[in-house]
Amino acid sequence: MATETISPACTGSSLLQPISEIINLPLDQVNFVVCQLFALLTAFWFRLYLHPSKTSPFVRHVVATLLGFYFALFCFGWYALHFLVQSGLTYGIMILTGVEHMHKYCLVVALGYLSFCQITRVYVFDYGMYSADFTGPMMVITQKITSLAFEIHDGMARKEEQLTPGQKFLAIRRMPSLLEYFSYNCNFMGILAGPTCSYNDYIAFIEGTPCRHRDKETNGKANGTHKQSDPSPNTEVVRKLATCLLSLMVFLSVCKVFPVERNIDDDFIANTPFYAQVVYLYLSMLTTRPKYYFVWTLADAINNAAGFGFNGYNRDGSPRWDLISNLRITDIEFATSFKVFLDNWNIQTAHWLKRVCYERCPYNPTAATFILSAMWHGAYPGYYLTFLTGIVVTLAARAVRHNVRPYFLGSPSHKLVYDVITWAATQIAICYTVVPFVLLSVGTSIKFYKSWYFSMHIGCVLLAVALPVKPRHLRLKEQQKSLHQVPVLSHMDPTDSNHIQKTKTT
Repeated sequence: MATETISPACTGSSLLQPISEIINLPLDQVNFVVCQLFALLTAFWFRLYLHPSKTSPFVRHVVATLLGFYFALFCFGWYALHFLVQSGLTYGIMILTGVEHMHKYCLVVALGYLSFCQITRVYVFDYGMYSADFTGPMMVITQKITSLAFEIHDGMARKEEQLTPGQKFLAIRRMPSLLEYFSYNCNFMGILAGPTCSYNDYIAFIEGTPCRHRDKETNGKANGTHKQSDPSPNTEVVRKLATCLLSLMVFLSVCKVFPVERNIDDDFIANTPFYAQVVYLYLSMLTTRPKYYFVWTLADAINNAAGFGFNGYNRDGSPRWDLISNLRITDIEFATSFKVFLDNWNIQTAHWLKRVCYERCPYNPTAATFILSAMWHGAYPGYYLTFLTGIVVTLAARAVRHNVRPYFLGSPSHKLVYDVITWAATQIAICYTVVPFVLLSVGTSIKFYKSWYFSMHIGCVLLAVALPVKPRHLRLKEQQKSLHQVPVLSHMDPTDSNHIQKTKTT
């Protein structure tokens, strides 16, 4: 007998309830999508009528903030007050405590408040019910709060020579005003789905100041031939909206054909050959990705429509709008290593984890980064199983890449064989790792891993132990040593610096 699935009560507006009933989707999800579509239209108006050349930064800050709060209230009702409380608490910490330690306090308070809300929601709402819940925006706000705190610490408490080039670029030299702070955290372009961006980039967008692009390899056209500093994003927005539509169609048409839960079905496990289980695992996890492609690409398009996200020019002179993009779909689907996949999936979160944790943690930065990521994602135990598994998979993948890959670089045919094998291994490893992320509970996740005899865990541990990899601090020393040698080699042969860059990439 079929059971009716009851969605959690929507705490936001009930204005769109008739539409929710017609299309048979939960009201909170309808509210979310409609707000994002309305934000897209508002973004065009914001760029055209509140352009920095026509109005002051104060007006742009006020409008962006008020619209953000309105969208939050429409989607989440009084739960949107958590956004104000979390932001207000951490701003008070920034003002009242010294810049020497306030980044640590902000990390603990912001992450702690987020965790409190996530844990509460697990017990208040139906366990395991995916929904556009109010802790989703809080996850992005937590990233912004902590990023800002660390960047203020770098700019006001540390000496210039202590900073890495990336930290120098992002360092903040003055304390933001309360309006700037809330505008950065809760503007209408990113309040519902992000993405995270640096404070300096956001302020440059609001004030209309020239952007400082991170891409150091951009050709002279960026600053020479092409004088246009404010290119139109219309073509890029249309392209991203087409991607959104395609992703949504794929998700709605094939997601129910390959349910992830079938991977732990007793009959399926008992009667399906292992190779078929592997293929089905890949297909079932593949069909879960388009919903993320839809949400993140739409969020990116909203920011672009407002004029935010311009990142210089390509070599052919076309504008790049990927400054705050959250994914690269082609690189994800054809990734040939675990690292490449992670580098192109939820990109801004990966940047946040790197800047806040990985670059600053003196011991076991990989493990610390995965643990922080698990805490940030939420209270479901499946998240922790996924990220703990990710630690051993990452270590094994790094060991294989360091020790095996050089043997396949001798010829294009050998490199092709290596890429095909590592693509298949990477895709299966990703699927194996993230199954608990979808199943959420410990029991079902362990049942899946038992059906695979924990083979990936055991194999990755053996690879990580058997194949040596130099410690991170030794690899950093070698990189610094090679950088010191670059000027000498470049003086001998102008092409040597390019060769070194290619060698480092390889």
